[in-house]
Amino acid sequence: MTDRAVRQSRKDVNGNITALGDVGAGWSPRGSANVIADIEYGLQTYFVPWTSGRTEIRVVSGPGGKYLRTDRDNTMKNNLDDLPNC
Repeated sequence: MTDRAVRQSRKDVNGNITALGDVGAGWSPRGSANVIADIEYGLQTYFVPWTSGRTEIRVVSGPGGKYLRTDRDNTMKNNLDDLPNC
């Protein structure tokens, strides 16, 4: 299993995360559906390396289906939105 740092995200016009990336790592960008499958099948782990520490990216089920989320500092804010675009 590969452990992938995420430093960028791609968002659609509604602000939904559509891809994650780390341009310098050589695997980026990776579509959200593929990231969700990677996590669910245990193929990859994804995390955001904040200055305050590492935050895991997890799969959440919502009314519109599955999506990616972090819960840095135990807040409900999706901190993937805070990352620069990839």
